[in-house]
Parts: sequence; structure tokens; C-alpha cells
Amino acid sequence: MLKNEPPRTIAGEPPRRWLADEYFDLIVWYQPDGGIDGFQLCYDKLRKERALTWIASQGFSHLAIDAGESKPRSNRTPMLVADGVFPAELVQAEFARRSQLIDEDLRRLVLDKIDEYVSRARYA
Repeated sequence: MLKNEPPRTIAGEPPRRWLADEYFDLIVWYQPDGGIDGFQLCYDKLRKERALTWIASQGFSHLAIDAGESKPRSNRTPMLVADGVFPAELVQAEFARRSQLIDEDLRRLVLDKIDEYVSRARYA
């Protein structure tokens, strides 16, 4: 179950919040005035992790997360790579179920953006 975490600031970067459970990672980026600048919703972390990203000034992307090499002495830097169809119904249902404890405005934004992504993909 996703839970509220306070925003953190890393020197030279805008404030962000990272919420996680065993299925999702939700990273939220904030503008200096406190408004949301974007988010990345990583899902299906234990099987085939993918990410839906929305940034206000850039729009959407949907990519798979390649975890890198599995050898202990090799580089394991995750990378975003092209992926197929976004399983919107599954992700939306899981997010609605697992996000009941987070800020309602953030929850609604993510659910609305999932709808918007699906609508845009349908007409692209």
C-alpha cells in the first residue's frame, strides 16, 4: 500500500517525493511553488517493470525498465527502453486500490493522467 512520504530536496534538483510498495514506485517532481511538475509511475516491479512518465512541459512516455546485467561485478544501472502497449486497466485498478492512503489530489492527478494517456494513445 502506497503511503504519504514528505518531499525531499537533493542539492541542485527540485523537490521530489518517492512513494513505494511491492508493485509500484511513484516519483513525483515539484515546482518551486509547490505545484506538481510531473511524475513517474513504475509498475509490475517484480516481473516486467515499466514506467509511465508525465512531465507538464513534455507530456507522456511509456517505457520498460531494463535492470542491467545480472552479474554481481557488472554495471547494473537501470535504463529506460522502448516498450509496447500500456496495460491501463490493470495499472489503474492496482493504483486505485493501493493509493487510498496518499494525498487525494495526487491520487486523482495520477488516475486522471492515466485516463488522458489512454485517450491520447487511442487517437494517435
